[in-house]
Amino acid sequence: MKAPGTMLPSIFKHLFSKPVTVLYPAQRLNVPKGYRGKIVFHLDRCIGCQACARNCPSGACKMEKINDRNQPVFDLDRCLFCEQCAESCPKDAIELSQTFEMASYKRGQQIVK
Repeated sequence: MKAPGTMLPSIFKHLFSKPVTVLYPAQRLNVPKGYRGKIVFHLDRCIGCQACARNCPSGACKMEKINDRNQPVFDLDRCLFCEQCAESCPKDAIELSQTFEMASYKRGQQIVK
């Protein structure tokens, strides 16, 4: 066992220093450039080629027939945010935004159509 009082110098050193963490809801941090957040899908650019669904490693992108048209549906509960779907889209219909606050109470509420 270490001698009593060996932590006191460390306590006094950090007692009056600036805090390392941020009080999150009150203070917001800037999102770094290149951050991969919530998927944004542009239906008007989509040609229904299914490249995004074929290349999705987690199976978060599925093709569904909506209004007589095949279009991808993204389940963000399964998404890895790897940006593979956006890279494989020939028409740039998929992009990842800087949005990171995506909490929900139930599964299946995080669907992007």
